[in-house]
Amino acid sequence: MTDLFEGATGIIDEALTYASVSEDTVERLKHPQSALAVSIPVRMDDGSLRTFRGYRVRYNDARGPAKGGIRFHPDVTIEEVQTLAFWMTIKCAVVDIPYGGGKGGVTVQPKDLSMAELERLSRGFIDGIADAIGPDIDIPAPDVYTNAMIMGWMMDEYAIIKRAKTPAVITGKPLSLGGSLGRDTATADGGFFITQTLAPKILGDASGPRTAAVQGFGNAGMTMAELLHDAGWTVVAVSDSKGGIHAPEGLHIPSVAKVKRESRALRGVYCEGSVCETVDHKVITNEELLALDVDLLVPAALENAITEDNAADVKARMIVELANGPITPEADEALYQRGITVIPDVLANAGGVTVSYFEWVQNRQGYAWTAQQVRDRLQDRMVEQAMGVWERSGGGHNMSLRVTAYALALERIGAAVDATGHKETFQGR
Repeated sequence: MTDLFEGATGIIDEALTYASVSEDTVERLKHPQSALAVSIPVRMDDGSLRTFRGYRVRYNDARGPAKGGIRFHPDVTIEEVQTLAFWMTIKCAVVDIPYGGGKGGVTVQPKDLSMAELERLSRGFIDGIADAIGPDIDIPAPDVYTNAMIMGWMMDEYAIIKRAKTPAVITGKPLSLGGSLGRDTATADGGFFITQTLAPKILGDASGPRTAAVQGFGNAGMTMAELLHDAGWTVVAVSDSKGGIHAPEGLHIPSVAKVKRESRALRGVYCEGSVCETVDHKVITNEELLALDVDLLVPAALENAITEDNAADVKARMIVELANGPITPEADEALYQRGITVIPDVLANAGGVTVSYFEWVQNRQGYAWTAQQVRDRLQDRMVEQAMGVWERSGGGHNMSLRVTAYALALERIGAAVDATGHKETFQGR
């Protein structure tokens, strides 16, 4: 097992001191339920044949069919996929949706493939895992470097294999193929609803605009920054993989987002119509962004952004983990000891899987919800579960919100495991 998996599961021991679960539940969560590795031969455009490695892990399905994304990335390994599947198991239980956890991935640099090669790879991956997925077994979705179009190819390939239209097998699909309104912004929407719910409790009454910095100006981070800006927050810094921009008086996020979407460049600008002018801002590194003195810090990039090496530099009073695993366990403990409140990823970024659940429900009903229905139901779910975690933690004083979320998830998973019997059920029989 890798350090990533050990770090992800290590918190279970601490959470168990606050959760009442059977030995059977603990034993079931030590190992993935199934782990499939497949070879995917792909005919390239030049006529050559390349073989890629793909993986699908179903970690636990005690509460329902497994749920989790598929990522295309050169660093994908079975250990990484297993870790992400474990996180999905916890995440689905934290927001109380009837799913277990799964994850998939292909070891590939998708940017090196043509569109036709990418389609053949996507269909080939589904050929390899078709017997391990299904609407009542394991339901994939998009993740890193996969998107709605790729999900559409995968759903279509599954239909060819099974000789039946089965839209509920995949979520995150194009709307025309049964996708849900609101899915594109669901992760950020969910994180925003939680932020608005808990910020007054963590930061107290605001005497002026609250300040925020967002690391990772991709789909989720950009949308989160826009939502914060529209709600009156002063977003003073944002960054992407190349670096960041900082303006103490605040960035005009709609203009920054407009330029980023159109040119993929990150610049401090103000736009009126099609005319954009550069405004005063400072170019900073991602490390410098993480150390800014702001009320709210949103890590929305990749894993391990905050470690024990830079945790002491963090000055934000509140952190919302929009990315998966952006804070290492050692850094998390250091931040908690300093009184910095972290909204953990298993709660903060669960809006994506929640709207995926809504999409699955709509597919099975054969009835599409409006965008407002999706947003309202997402807000209700995220606020309810955030308040449940907050109250159980004693406002973060009795235990961290991360430990609280895991304890709650363990009890929900444990209830499903024990419903079919546990050690005490069979002793003496």
